[in-house]
Amino acid sequence: MARRHAVLGVLMLAVIVYFNWGGGGGFQPPSQLLPPSWWPFQPKLPDLAFLRRNGTRFVSSDTGDDVYVNGWNSYWLMSEAATGRAGRVEEMLRRGRAMGLFVCRTWAFSDGGGSGALQISPGRLDFRVFQALDYVIYEARRNQIRLILCLVNDLNAFGGKAQYVKWAESAGVNTSSMEDPFFAHPIIKGYYKDYVKAILTRKNSFSGVRYSDEPAIFAWELMNEPRCVSNASASLLQAWITEMAAYVKSMDQNHLVTVGLEGFYGSKRSDRLGTNPGVWAASLGSDFIQNSAIDHIDFASAHAYPDTWIPKASLEEKVKYLSKWVDSHLSDGENVLKKPILFTEIGSRLREKLGGMYDRDLLLKTVYDKIYKSAKKKQAGQEP
Repeated sequence: MARRHAVLGVLMLAVIVYFNWGGGGGFQPPSQLLPPSWWPFQPKLPDLAFLRRNGTRFVSSDTGDDVYVNGWNSYWLMSEAATGRAGRVEEMLRRGRAMGLFVCRTWAFSDGGGSGALQISPGRLDFRVFQALDYVIYEARRNQIRLILCLVNDLNAFGGKAQYVKWAESAGVNTSSMEDPFFAHPIIKGYYKDYVKAILTRKNSFSGVRYSDEPAIFAWELMNEPRCVSNASASLLQAWITEMAAYVKSMDQNHLVTVGLEGFYGSKRSDRLGTNPGVWAASLGSDFIQNSAIDHIDFASAHAYPDTWIPKASLEEKVKYLSKWVDSHLSDGENVLKKPILFTEIGSRLREKLGGMYDRDLLLKTVYDKIYKSAKKKQAGQEP
């Protein structure tokens, strides 16, 4: 889904806001990325505990204590570091930490032959861009920030699943008989697995720590907003998630895994179809409950874009819809899935004020209030 406006993501134990700092203020980013072995001194990285899931809670692997998280989305960190603006990355992470935030969701992919692509073609990775991702993770660790790293896009931005299909077709693979070749064709699934393996086994050129052993990584997100419109029953996407989540876990037992869902209910979920923003949402080949219930998926996720999903609705109708949407997913996380539920993207246009409050603020407040209420009861949604 196209995103033109700031987003707010609310985690079951957290809040994620969207930052897009424009730099400036005389800040001069470094012209190139230099591993610490080239530096005159090497600062000791702070110790961080891995985070685990205990039922519907996130907990510290060291103490077992509940972990309450708040953070933000900055998808562009690797791209900025790869194009000579590493200082913007450092400043963003520093500012986030100064505000008391410590989880950042960002892209760990850029597919295709364009400038800044990490994966130029299947199995061919750009060392310079990989080093930029190293830098992002290193700086996150240095600032005690944990990252949710997304591995591919359903959308065409930064290559996405369409780029994988193009690679296969360019190699002579016949995909015409497939419902959705990205999710179905074994060669394309192999491309994705090879990429995931390259990421998980990567040894950071700044810290010397393998990604699979890096506590600054909060979780792996299999795909941003997966949809499979050619298979509305969700069975094809379900099989892909099951296979890929197990594959990630086979190489990395240290980190949490999530899907990256928008949170729509599938066509067979008759008791919840009224929670969807429209009839169209049930035809996208995903199902929040079915997809999130997979054993190797540690927590569920949902997005919300009321301005885009129900564009003709009044503000009052959007508030009512968003309230129902959040309640339904919190309840499903608590009572059905028995897993954490993260609202990782919520977006609304910054429009006219209503009684001194922007429309967007009212919509976001609706989500916050739901999270706070749930947190006080130590239920699915919490906010420190």
